[in-house]
Formats: sequence, C-alpha cells, structure tokens
Amino acid sequence: MSSPSLRRTLTSSPLWASAFRPFYFLGALYAPLLVAAWLGALLGLWGLPGEAPLKLQHGHEFIFGFAAAIITGIVLTALPSWAGTEEIRGGRLALLVALWLAGRIAFWAAPWLPAPLPALIDCLLFPVVFLMLAPQLLGAKNRLYLLLLPIVAALFAANLLYYRGMASANLAQALLALRLAIHAIIVLYVLKGGVLAPIFTGNALREKGRGGQVPFDMKLETACLVAVLLLAACDLGAAPRAWTGASALACALLLGWRTARWQGWRVADVPLLLVMHLGFAWLVIAFALKAAADLTGIVPEAAWLHAFTVGSLGLMMLGLMTRVSLRHTGRPLVVPRAMLAAYALVFVAALLRLAAGVHGLGNAAIGASALLWAASFALYFAVFAKTLVTP
Repeated sequence: MSSPSLRRTLTSSPLWASAFRPFYFLGALYAPLLVAAWLGALLGLWGLPGEAPLKLQHGHEFIFGFAAAIITGIVLTALPSWAGTEEIRGGRLALLVALWLAGRIAFWAAPWLPAPLPALIDCLLFPVVFLMLAPQLLGAKNRLYLLLLPIVAALFAANLLYYRGMASANLAQALLALRLAIHAIIVLYVLKGGVLAPIFTGNALREKGRGGQVPFDMKLETACLVAVLLLAACDLGAAPRAWTGASALACALLLGWRTARWQGWRVADVPLLLVMHLGFAWLVIAFALKAAADLTGIVPEAAWLHAFTVGSLGLMMLGLMTRVSLRHTGRPLVVPRAMLAAYALVFVAALLRLAAGVHGLGNAAIGASALLWAASFALYFAVFAKTLVTP
C-alpha cells in the first residue's frame, strides 16, 4: 500500500470524523490518570519527575493536559454548527491530537530532555489551532466568533510563560501563567457557555410547553464580559485586594443576575440542562468566594479556584461531553444512569474540596474529593469510549 493510501486509511477511522471523538477519549482517560499520579505524590507514595513543586505540576496538567483536550474537542465540534465553519477532521485533526500527546510526553519526560525542547513541543498545540481557525473565523458571518482567537492566543502565551518561569526558577511567574490560563478559560466559559445554556433551555421550555427562551440582553452580556476581563486584569496585575475583590463581587452579581434570567429551575427535570445551570451556579459561587477572600479574608483565596475548576468547569464539561457524544453520534438525548451518578460525584467533589480548603480538613478530604472527581470522568470513559471510536 502506498504511503498516501495508508495515511488516508488511518485518518478515515471514525475516531477522526470529528474533534470531540479523540479529544474526549483522551481527556477522559487522562483525568483519572492525572489524579492518581498527583494524589500518590501528595500522599508521599511516590515522586513525580522533575523538581517543580507538586502544585505547579498539578495545575499545569489540569489546564494544558486535561482541560486543553476537552476544550479543544468542544470548540472544534461546535464551530461548524454555530459559526458555519468547515469541520476540522481527518489528517488535520490527527495532527492536533499528535501535538497534544507529544506535549504530554514532553512534559513528563522533561527531566531527561534538553532544556528548551519540552517547552517547544508542549506549546505547539494552541498556535496550530489558531492557524487552523483564523482563516475560517475571519470568513464567518458572525464576527463575535473572532473573540475565540485572542482566547486561544492567551492560552498559548500562558503556557509559554509557565515554561519561562520554570526555566528561570521564577515560581511566581509560573503561578501567574496558570492564573492567566484560568482567566482565559473563564472568559471562554462566559462567552460560549452563555450562548449555549439559554438556547438549550429555551428549546426545552418550548418542547415542554413552559414558555420559551428569555430575550438576549446585549447590555448585560457586555457588562458580564467587561467585569470578567476587569477581574482578570486586577488579579493578574497585582492590583490592591480591594479592587480585585470589588471586581469579583461585580462578576458575582452580574453573572448571578444573568444566570437567574435563564430560569434553569424550570428545566430541573432535564439532566443535561440541570448540570449546565449548576455549572453556572458554581461559577457565581467562585466569584463570590473570590470577593469574600479579597474583601474580608474570611475564606482562603484558593477557594474560588477550586469552586471554578472542580465544580463549575467539571459540571459544564461533563454536561457538554454527554450532550455532544449523544447528539453527534445520532443517539437520543437520554442521559445514561451512570452519567447521572457522574454529575452527582462532581457536585459532591466540589463541595468536599471547598470544605477542605475553607475548614482545613487536610489531605484525606482533598484526596477524597479528587477521587470522586476522577471517578466521574472514569464513568464517562466507561460509558462512551466505545461510542467515540466506532461509527
């Protein structure tokens, strides 16, 4: 068989038909493995490669390993339907997956590789995603989709800044890089999740004869985006705590109002929508915790990060992963029982992680939270792995 024919055969597999297939498969598989590696190191059962603090290794791979895979799968799958762009599949999709895998190998093998090589390899994914998306989004009718490009660029810059900080033994810079990445993800969450949630909710309300979608309020949407960007600027720019706390409070109030307008309680009997609205509720809680930490000091500052990453992001990812895996493989939107359990596990994991941080419950509670969170993605993998790799 000729080389071009072989490449066509390899990339014609169902796995390469849409971005959600390989990226959800790998992300859901990586999540419990990552938790196991981190938790074992936290409990002193083994060490991790390299000399970076465990907090940094855990943070980097949660963002640029696990979250990067799921976010790439969500975005690249949604754009053809929502923005009318060409779907990235086949050889181009295989290239992106190879870059993600190479980044994970480079990160863990960094102690045995020449100094600049791990950074060069691990920082390739987002520039290539940018180059693939830019021509498509520039031609899209809705110019608002162009906002995706600076978010992708910010994630690339954050990863680059992380490696620069590690190379110069500047741990503060590496931590700042992880914060930049978290804020970029929050902006994406607010922008895109804020479109999907009310539309899906409106569709369900119409189907059940309970009304329809609430009108889109551009002024409120703009205010929410400005508040989130202001919080990011204050947090990353080391502004006085009063400024950062005030901007976080503005985020909590504005996004709380925005989320309440969607009337998620009216579709609480639809699991795929309930989990999305709970995700936004955890986002509002995260902003409120950030405000409380900076304005009063009654909770530790890290509490808001765990509320977002464990609770808000975990629930939204699992909800969208379930919806996309069912809808885009021609299956009815009936949530498997195991996924209902997965949603509950993430919710409890977020509560436990928040309690562990606020009340100082120690490594046992942190470990239990991590295991529950990992189990939820292991359940997704058990339910959907075969679906993702077959026609």
